Amino acid sequence: MSKNEEDKLDMDYLNKYEMSRRDFMMDMMAMGGLAAGMTMPGLSFANATPPDDEVVRIGYLPITDATALLVAHGMGFFEDEGLKSEKPTLIRGWSPLVEGFAAGKFNLVHFLKPIPVWMRYNNDFPVKIMSWAHINGSALVVGKHTGAEDFKDLGGMQIAVPYWYSMHNIVLQMGLRSAGLKPVIKDQSEKLAKDEVNLTIMPPPDMPPALAAKKVDAFIVAEPFNAFGEMKAGGKILRFTGDMWKNHPCCVVCMNENTVKANPEWTQKVMNAIVRAEVYAQENKEEVAMMMSRDGKKYLPMPGKAVVRAMTAYDEESYQTPNAIRHKSEFNNGRIDFSPYPYPSATKLIIESMNETLVGGDKTFLNKLDPQFVADDLVDYKHVKVAMEKYKGWEKAPGVDPANPFEREEVVKI
Repeated sequence: MSKNEEDKLDMDYLNKYEMSRRDFMMDMMAMGGLAAGMTMPGLSFANATPPDDEVVRIGYLPITDATALLVAHGMGFFEDEGLKSEKPTLIRGWSPLVEGFAAGKFNLVHFLKPIPVWMRYNNDFPVKIMSWAHINGSALVVGKHTGAEDFKDLGGMQIAVPYWYSMHNIVLQMGLRSAGLKPVIKDQSEKLAKDEVNLTIMPPPDMPPALAAKKVDAFIVAEPFNAFGEMKAGGKILRFTGDMWKNHPCCVVCMNENTVKANPEWTQKVMNAIVRAEVYAQENKEEVAMMMSRDGKKYLPMPGKAVVRAMTAYDEESYQTPNAIRHKSEFNNGRIDFSPYPYPSATKLIIESMNETLVGGDKTFLNKLDPQFVADDLVDYKHVKVAMEKYKGWEKAPGVDPANPFEREEVVKI
């Protein structure tokens, strides 16, 4: 295949997986929280009932955040636990995935960690975080036209984020505040002050083309769109988020709490497969990347080389201009890593940070949330711990202290 043919195939991917306007507008409404107590159109979260069978039905977005779910399916780990599993269903946007999960179409999903916070405490849906899906795995990509080398250089620029309630928005604004910059939400035609950075919501597949066309100056998102932005859109990594918040969670594995309570044996088998998949992914990143890509089992429509880059390219020498990696020797992490245990300390910091983060719409539901309560109420620790006893190897993941594996200190260094 010639380079021109390959480039066309890659751009066809972006067009194929671009979200529909309906999906995008639903995400704008849902993640922006236009009104306290809002539910998504046509959906009653409180009355949703999961299906009464034991087939594993996965919904996922085509990003590396879904790795644990896809590896568990692709490697036959569910079947090894005696479970039946359908082929995972690729969904183009977070809101359709939330809708399918809430309606019982899917009983195993990955969500950006702030999404289940919104679902449970703004919409009273019985979602449970069962484990982390991965750690790190995101970056801030700037256009080479900007000349930006640090956060302080981003004043007056337009930056795309995937959703208001996302780890990407939280970590980005940590960096902006540290540089004395003010995040704002304005029409892109409005003039910005030198210390203002305008944030705009954009579906991940739109980000590389928008950067290439200079419609935005930067974007922050999950992989493999950062790698794709480097390879195809004239972008460069300004900073990896895992180099700012050490081993931060991003997507989490979620189930319906009613399912967990009604069928704990089934739930445990599912979590056994998930933990086993995370151990395997951490130890075999390049193999897993190729398996998931369009050159393998086609879970992700991205080419293998982009997914491999997204999961393995993390050497300091390659990212000196700008200095995108500053704490590798201290943090000892990778571009993306897989560590299943959902540390309460991180949940608490996320709740605290969400209150400090600018979002579109009304976020009053956050005002009454106690971080410790959310850490205790939103997360199920029992099943993941049992799975971690069955499948070892997770203790080798970055940031895990084998002598004290269920506690850690959150480290943020901008």
